[in-house]
Amino acid sequence: MSGHDHPHPHPHPHGDAGRWKHDGVRVIPGDRLDPNTAQTPGMDRKAAINFARVGAQKLWAGTVTIHADAKTGAHHHGHLESVIYVVRGRARMRWGEQLEFTAEAGPGDFIYVPPYVPHQEINASRTEALECVLCRSDGEAVAINLDIEPVEKPEQVLWIDPTHPGGGV
Repeated sequence: MSGHDHPHPHPHPHGDAGRWKHDGVRVIPGDRLDPNTAQTPGMDRKAAINFARVGAQKLWAGTVTIHADAKTGAHHHGHLESVIYVVRGRARMRWGEQLEFTAEAGPGDFIYVPPYVPHQEINASRTEALECVLCRSDGEAVAINLDIEPVEKPEQVLWIDPTHPGGGV
């Protein structure tokens, strides 16, 4: 079998040059993120990768800037997995049935939130904004708010990203 005779489970790039030019790799410049998303006082959210912008079928990615001292209520995201990358500032995560576990993350750190884990996000700094990149395993909006008394009381500012208008990162 020659190099061009094997079966392809994907489109062959040699015959689809025009299609690949427009439907291949996409670069979204940092200064062109979409601010036309659900916003919350104290936060600034911008979408980079989603279905509407690039046709993404299985993920959502964007930035979240959380003002100093913001806290969420307890929630989880159903079957979705989330990854948070801390660009600047200090994040404190609480999780567990009573939010009894805690960990902090700083610039360069990744935070993984598995499906169905009750959690709360906190900007650990009272003076510095927290800047993060957020990725989800699906663009579907799933946020289940939980009736757990948080150790650190949430304030009026919730971390709500554009794909989860019901509450929380």
